[in-house]
Amino acid sequence: MDISFIIVSWNAKKYLLECLESIESSSGGYKKEIIVVDNGSSDGSPEAVRKLFPHVKTVLNAANLGFARANNIGIEKSSGRYLCLINSDIKLLKDCVPRLIDFMEAHPEAGMAGPMVLNPDLTLQRTCRKFPTLLRSFLTAIGLDAIYKDLAFFPHKGIEEVDILSGCFLMVRRKALEEAGLLDERFFFYAEDKDWCKRFRDCGWKVVYFPEALAIHYGGGSSANAPVRFYIEMYRANLKYWEKHHGRSSKYVFVLITILYQIIRILKGCLLLVLIPARRGVNLHKINRSAACISSLLYPRGGTGGKADKEAGVKT
Repeated sequence: MDISFIIVSWNAKKYLLECLESIESSSGGYKKEIIVVDNGSSDGSPEAVRKLFPHVKTVLNAANLGFARANNIGIEKSSGRYLCLINSDIKLLKDCVPRLIDFMEAHPEAGMAGPMVLNPDLTLQRTCRKFPTLLRSFLTAIGLDAIYKDLAFFPHKGIEEVDILSGCFLMVRRKALEEAGLLDERFFFYAEDKDWCKRFRDCGWKVVYFPEALAIHYGGGSSANAPVRFYIEMYRANLKYWEKHHGRSSKYVFVLITILYQIIRILKGCLLLVLIPARRGVNLHKINRSAACISSLLYPRGGTGGKADKEAGVKT
């Protein structure tokens, strides 16, 4: 088997079906298998896949096990020399996968590669980041990140070795995977990509941006179903990353920076409530989201609580 596609899906039927259709039309002559790992969807996704794509392997989880765990389940059931982990809201463009495989075949030092990712309007979606620093996090918190924005991302101007590729689309060499290990399941959703890329690089494998392959990422195909829950999970995941790779002291500094960032967002939201009353609902949502994030950081054992956790289908 040349390539194993692994797609984790949660209540994203429309995107998932389009994703599968794009795989069928842009995979070239390489022998492939497609594995969909469904995280307890209630929108009829598994039934639709079985009806329209009967050759696709479907794995049904009883609940939302998170991105890392679900992908690992798919990886363990795969057999390809290369593994292509893609979000359910990805659409492959013509020859995307053959170009990536050809590149990997010609560059055995590359353990992981990712294509140029486009927004739905075909503008560039920046997916190549540098490893995070506390300074950059602080500058973001106080609103100066735009000044240093180019320091956080690679230029996306050509084929280049990068620190981090977005987890929305990753092609991985199985040999490299066997050395670096599976995704760390302590990351429920978010930060698992930066952790994985760091581990690949620590094992001596290159992580490469390959813009000659193209894909569209709609964004939020699953996370939009529980926005507060996933917003909080993003910050929890970053805390785990900091502690794992930089120690507890750096983690606590990151907590303080994050709380500062959320307090500033709350103050900004309150100001906008007065200045732009027509957007009251949007600004109240942002204020409540930031308040919930602060609560989660200060009381990590308590979970996020409420409807969002229930909808996400996970225990915190």
